[in-house]
Amino acid sequence: MTPAPEAWIAANQATLAAEFARLKALLSGAAVEPALEEIERCRAALPMPASIDALAQAFALSGFERDLLLLVAGVEMDEAIARLCARRHDAEERDWASFGLALDSLPDPHWSALTPVRALRRWHLLEVEETARLTAARLRIDERVLQYLAGINYLDPRLRPLLRGLPRPAHLAPSQEKTAEALAARLLEDAAAPKTILLYGEDRSGCRDIASRVCERLGLGLHRLAAAEIPEPGHERALLATLWERDGLLLNSALLVEQVAETLNPHQIAFLESIEGLVFLSAKSEGEAAQLKGGQVQRHRVEKPEPAEQQALWQATLGAAGAKLNGSLEGVSAQFRLSAEQIRRTAAEIGPTLQAAAEPDRSFWQACRQSQSARLGHLAQPIVSRVSWNDIVLPEAEKRALGEIAVHLRQRLKVYEDWGFGTKSRRGLGITALFAGESGTGKTLAAEILGNELGLDLFRIDLSAVISKYIGETEKNLSKIFEGAEDSGAILLFDEADALFGKRGEVKDSHDRYANIEVSYLLQRMEAYRGLAILTTNLKSSLDRAFLRRLRFVVNFPFPERGEREAIWRRVFPEATPTEGLDFAKLSRLAMAGGNIRNIALSAAFQAAEEGAAVAMRHLVVAAHGEAAKREQSLTDAETRGWTTGGRAS
Repeated sequence: MTPAPEAWIAANQATLAAEFARLKALLSGAAVEPALEEIERCRAALPMPASIDALAQAFALSGFERDLLLLVAGVEMDEAIARLCARRHDAEERDWASFGLALDSLPDPHWSALTPVRALRRWHLLEVEETARLTAARLRIDERVLQYLAGINYLDPRLRPLLRGLPRPAHLAPSQEKTAEALAARLLEDAAAPKTILLYGEDRSGCRDIASRVCERLGLGLHRLAAAEIPEPGHERALLATLWERDGLLLNSALLVEQVAETLNPHQIAFLESIEGLVFLSAKSEGEAAQLKGGQVQRHRVEKPEPAEQQALWQATLGAAGAKLNGSLEGVSAQFRLSAEQIRRTAAEIGPTLQAAAEPDRSFWQACRQSQSARLGHLAQPIVSRVSWNDIVLPEAEKRALGEIAVHLRQRLKVYEDWGFGTKSRRGLGITALFAGESGTGKTLAAEILGNELGLDLFRIDLSAVISKYIGETEKNLSKIFEGAEDSGAILLFDEADALFGKRGEVKDSHDRYANIEVSYLLQRMEAYRGLAILTTNLKSSLDRAFLRRLRFVVNFPFPERGEREAIWRRVFPEATPTEGLDFAKLSRLAMAGGNIRNIALSAAFQAAEEGAAVAMRHLVVAAHGEAAKREQSLTDAETRGWTTGGRAS
């Protein structure tokens, strides 16, 4: 919270001293008028209400309850009051306040002041030591309350392990700013508006931003509590609720409860329903939370900022540092789904270094990529690659198709947002591609090239972990994959996808019907996915034609002709590899695809390294026979004529 100004602290302490002077007059039987006049003079010097007046108003204390609280505080802060209490008790050791003393000494006394349902005990402002008689019991003031009266306002130490104050967000996405303004306006204009507000959706930090902005408009602070930290039913949970409600009033703050699990458990719901005042709940979905307090809840869905909003946020947060970026803001906004908080944090980290960066656009892109790396767990494996277009050999038509995929990824923001293609419907805006061809023809290599050239993460989907025999599990796994990759716009590679995306057959039983539902679900998710989803297959003919029609790109990877095979052989050895007498024209007669050629070259390199020699034809012929044996095939004489092994013609 914002510290109190020094002028107020001094005036508040003077007011408190004048109040203690009034109490001393009441205890000693002296005239109270001089103290009352001093109190009025001190109040006139206060830039805002004294702490005792603010507390009395917040908890609706009666005049007697207010004086009783001041009396107990005075015993702790003014030795003269303690001595007067001992004199009134007629016992030197009883230099403290009791309820009986207050009833005898303070104006307008009432017995109900210390009942558990009244403010002093309900909010733990005062504690009563257990004795045989209530009137004789020693009264103590809670230290948190005592410090508040002295002008020191802080979160109760018992709450600090659980709650954290939230700062004001500097910039919000326009759509989220609009939601916050609407909520604040309703709370200000309609006293009957529900004080429990459910903010749900994928942008959890956006929920936090909206709650913070609403509180800012209402002049409130905001503290966050994780739902998982709410204790089980019992004294501890009741104390947490009481202490928070008390500190919420003292700190003039609202509460934000953040739900991590899919649903709230019963004791979390009971806790939320017990809290009075303004409470925000941040959740992934509506769930049971929508029925809190009998459904008297304001509900708002919170999505991550759209690309155009992200671009505006980047410009606002980077300021002058963004001037060095040549078009990267548009590309990053189209590619990554960043929340306003992530944009603020990334801008703070990368902004100061952009001016001195040799390649500011590249540095900026990498920073955004790292801040939003996809997390797909055991369902996918990341592929790290440094290959480029020079590492693949394909006919020109197929290369152009791959280049067009890259163009679609780079220009999505302009076409969908600026040119309006995405305004009417979000369906069908995903970029989907099928790479079809025999094993080893370059399908995975092409995906690696796209990932490397575009600066995107690439994940190979483990279909054995995705496909489940249990009804509904396959869709859950697919949902986890797309949700995990959505924000980073990662490239998803469903390698050898025939098992999952085969023809939808005739429905003979419930499992056939469900298999068709799985395919339909996948199509919907792919069409809605912001990134690139690539399917690879060795058997294009096995795919459902209806499925093929809904793919944006279909790229065929033909078995390489002899000239293409020669080009592959010439590129397969890195520059640092020592070679001797390699005849690429003869090697090209070997009827194998690029993947097999790489395996042969790698195997031959290991043989040569073991011998301490350069890679030669004799190493390659041995490796070629080994590769053919893996495929349960034999090499023909025509393929290896003129090759040598151990000095002999093969």
